[in-house]
Amino acid sequence: MPRRLRIDRLLAAVILLAASCGAVETSEAPNGGARAANQLDISGNACGPAAVLSSFRCGNAAWQRAGNALPGANDREQLRHWIRFHGLRPSETLKGRTRWTTAGINVEDLVSAVNEMNRPLYLPPIGHDGLLLQGRETPEKLLRRCRERLQRSLEKGIPPLLSLRRHVLRKGRWISVQGHFVTVIAVPRKLGRGEKGFPITYLDPWGGKRCKGWIGIPGMALLAQEGQVSPCLLAEVPAANIGKKQVRGGETTVVIPESVIGRW
Repeated sequence: MPRRLRIDRLLAAVILLAASCGAVETSEAPNGGARAANQLDISGNACGPAAVLSSFRCGNAAWQRAGNALPGANDREQLRHWIRFHGLRPSETLKGRTRWTTAGINVEDLVSAVNEMNRPLYLPPIGHDGLLLQGRETPEKLLRRCRERLQRSLEKGIPPLLSLRRHVLRKGRWISVQGHFVTVIAVPRKLGRGEKGFPITYLDPWGGKRCKGWIGIPGMALLAQEGQVSPCLLAEVPAANIGKKQVRGGETTVVIPESVIGRW
């Protein structure tokens, strides 16, 4: 996809987002005004723990207890404790390594670490769901499943995490560049018939920023050959810094929502 077309599509998404904000009822985090955790206070690879801490802070009273249970007077101290006592334990999915490394943490290990941390607090376990087409699922059904997962977790008091991943089209092949976790704090309560996407408000742990984005059905073949159905959705997150330095000049690049973590 030419760069000009990417810019036009992004502008269209932003315009549609702005036009819809006043008309669509949203589900919001119980304590959405809480301060976002900043991963840069400790490590550029701590987006997972930082996104979790933001989720606890923005959750209901029960989940705020989880955030308050982490020792430390600031983000650096709380994230250091989390990584030391929960991130540096053996990975459940990758032999011979810890859950968290300088490369970050994967979805499965992040979920295991959070449930391990919260078990003594008698909080319900969280889970995760992949956001790629399943079985005979259509892109429209995948879009609805994605929104429902996000909305239900918000309604249950725990803001969900999105695992985002940047891909580039390089020499005719889609290449994964970098992954990133963000905390979603607002989504529409409903998705109208025929709608191809929906807005989100999220907290980006890279700098602890509050951002707007859009998740929708791609208009081109993503992670697929031309003419084939994309197995994924598209995330328009212009404020996100995910893997941008690894994109070469002139390359087509996109961000996809890969997984969601929360309760539903």
